[in-house]
Amino acid sequence: MQIIRDQVYAFSKDNKPVAVAKPGEILQFVTKDCFSNRITDESITMASLDYGYDGANPAAGPVYVEGAQPGDVLIVDIYDIEVADEGTVATDDHCGPLFEGTPYRSKKVPVKDGMAEFNGVKFPIDPMIGVIGTAPSGEPVIDGYVGAHGGNMDNHLITKGTRLYFPVRVKGALLQMGDVHAAMGDGELCGTGIEIPAHITVKVGLLKDFELHWPVLETFGAEGRWYVNASGQEYNEAVMNGAKEMQRLLMRITGWDATDTYMYMSLQSDVQISQGCKPCEVQLSLRIGTPKLPQFGPLVG
Repeated sequence: MQIIRDQVYAFSKDNKPVAVAKPGEILQFVTKDCFSNRITDESITMASLDYGYDGANPAAGPVYVEGAQPGDVLIVDIYDIEVADEGTVATDDHCGPLFEGTPYRSKKVPVKDGMAEFNGVKFPIDPMIGVIGTAPSGEPVIDGYVGAHGGNMDNHLITKGTRLYFPVRVKGALLQMGDVHAAMGDGELCGTGIEIPAHITVKVGLLKDFELHWPVLETFGAEGRWYVNASGQEYNEAVMNGAKEMQRLLMRITGWDATDTYMYMSLQSDVQISQGCKPCEVQLSLRIGTPKLPQFGPLVG
């Protein structure tokens, strides 16, 4: 199993691959926390950090996947996410609905035996990947931002046992990931979850010649669903992007027309905010989830 350690701070077609993988290969990505491991104790806050292009949300990679060409889909199965024994939650001066009047503060959160402890309150961790995606074909996108390539989706459902599908827009796809949270609520209200270093084990695969505009998440089991992950500067833009893609994919497998599909989505599809810690400049990230329709086959594939 290849171990991927190199860190980059933007998704870019110009990033030099640190490894080459074949479809079906298992990889382990060793990641830093979103602060590049710089908050070593609670006396250090985000006020003292350069949180720009070279400071935020480092991602391990990128990995060149053999055979991946523009117009294909990269498949990523998340086998495991192992987190460190301590993470950090912190406030910023411009992030989240309550930022005005909130001081800078960092708090260390211990993690032991699958439980986190915050101010004496213990709760189960649920490790998830905040930043994951492939390189865009155009200008670089820093890791702290989200887009049609993936990036900082901050979807807490991106966890062990799920599968992701990414549009391939450059040769080799250039997969990278990081920004793991031991726990994070929908919306990530103050701008951070339990930010924590991690080891992420995944398997990569490839789907040839499939049109995909936004990343898709597949969950399994009795409650298995398909989620289109979309974003926009504001809610209306983000939900439009996600709804159009879910409608297009559902029409493809069901044969229904656009109006019937739209009505069905109103009955069965949920819109959920993944990351919405506005008013910071990061776009709003959301997901639109629809139950699987086994009688019609997979949404992607």
